Amino acid sequence: MERKQFVEVSSRALERIERGLAALEHDELDVQLAADVLTIGFADGTRYVINAHSAAGQIWMAADKHAWHFDPDLDRDRWVAAKSGDELMATVARTVGAKLGMEIEL
Repeated sequence: MERKQFVEVSSRALERIERGLAALEHDELDVQLAADVLTIGFADGTRYVINAHSAAGQIWMAADKHAWHFDPDLDRDRWVAAKSGDELMATVARTVGAKLGMEIEL
């Protein structure tokens, strides 16, 4: 994938996550997107980080003691971690939802 296309599809994914989490309007959640890094902060000081890593052509996510490297699946408009088969949106929804004690859909 060319860099320009990667930037477009990864930006779309990060913006979708930002919009979805911001729409929750949850008091214990702070979502900040700066360039290609999305930081999800919680009231207890915990931070999850999701970033577009253009050199690897992946979106990386770190949450608690876990990390994922998601590859683009352009045919299905999603990002999938090769090691686990986890999908980006479902993983964010699951991990953030577990932290907040609620079910989330992105």
